[in-house]
Amino acid sequence: MTLAAEAKLTLSLRVVGVRDDGYHLIDAEMVSLDLADTLTFAPGDGLEVVAAATGLEVPAGDDNLVRRALTLVGRTARVRLEKRIPAGGGLGGGSADAAAVLRWAGVDDPDLAALLGADVPFCLRGGRARVTGIGERLDPLPARPAPYTLVVPPFGCATPAVYRAWDEMGGPTAEGPNDLEPAALRVEPRLAAWRDRLGEATGATPVLAGSGSTWFVPGAFPGPDRLVVTATAGVDQPVLPSHPDPS
Repeated sequence: MTLAAEAKLTLSLRVVGVRDDGYHLIDAEMVSLDLADTLTFAPGDGLEVVAAATGLEVPAGDDNLVRRALTLVGRTARVRLEKRIPAGGGLGGGSADAAAVLRWAGVDDPDLAALLGADVPFCLRGGRARVTGIGERLDPLPARPAPYTLVVPPFGCATPAVYRAWDEMGGPTAEGPNDLEPAALRVEPRLAAWRDRLGEATGATPVLAGSGSTWFVPGAFPGPDRLVVTATAGVDQPVLPSHPDPS
């Protein structure tokens, strides 16, 4: 069996609180993209990672989310993972891979998916949604197919470090749609140059995707070091009927 694992793009992100256990509460809008990894499942046990995209190296050890997802559901398989989602860019590649394992295993439980990571519940359902809590609460929204232009730097941003910086900065609220931008820029100052390059090339104001390191703008602006993608209704997900957003 072969399944697609679609990337996710966080269009907006507000950090609205911190739980007693240290987990941050968010209010975000996420969409699935037509950029996807491919997982092929066969009898046996093992993980083969085929790098078909730029980005950070993806290890095939026990820390890989594919292996962790298999362990969580008590299944074994020989999995061939073809990576097209750049690793370390905040596009949910690992989370999407884990969600594909859950779908393969017939699991559709956001609370269980959240044990693997905050983005896994959304990647499990896909499409477009308002995401709250620590990522486990999903309110589906009407699909809005639209192009986005991404620039993915050749380095990643560690999500725990970005949230830690956000805490140390007193929990700033950004002027733009992503509260984590100031903290990410503090953790990784090189982000600014990539933001400015995309802004100058497109005439738009780039937004950081989640905790980074990807920057994006609405619209299609093909060019060097840029990736044009399209929001989708999600893998095997129906297009929801049009209705006003709950907000």
